[in-house]
Amino acid sequence: MPRPEPEYTLASLEAEPTADFASLTRDDAVRLGETGIAVIREWGRDLAIEVRVGAELAFRAQLGTTGEENAAAISGKVAAVTALGVSSLLARRRHEADPAYGADLGDDARLWGGCIPIFVDGALAGTVATSGEPDVVDHEATAETVRRYLALHGRSSTPGERA
Repeated sequence: MPRPEPEYTLASLEAEPTADFASLTRDDAVRLGETGIAVIREWGRDLAIEVRVGAELAFRAQLGTTGEENAAAISGKVAAVTALGVSSLLARRRHEADPAYGADLGDDARLWGGCIPIFVDGALAGTVATSGEPDVVDHEATAETVRRYLALHGRSSTPGERA
């Protein structure tokens, strides 16, 4: 049975914990990406996944029918997350509530769900993102990837620590 499409409100997204990792090395990025592949396969989703350490691509997998258009979508999501420091779906919901939020990001940024910032010791250290399904599904898969990774490797912060 297919998973139902999730619903996210501004409040529910603001309540999600921040992805606070102990480290984000290239090896960590590969482990995170492999965790994402497991989620994507388990859920039967058609998604590409990328993990970036800083601005550099450290892991990419394009599953199912995904391809370069998904890589371009992820790049746009990463641009928004890097500028705003919050998940791309939270950024979208904030923009819907206040059109001035994120309005100055530029043409490359995309306020589409699916990208989550990764912090190490309070500093933005990278991103993990998916693309290929409706953006709420992209976000759900990315958030589950982060949850599973943190369950194995520890550390996360409480909701609301970063705005």
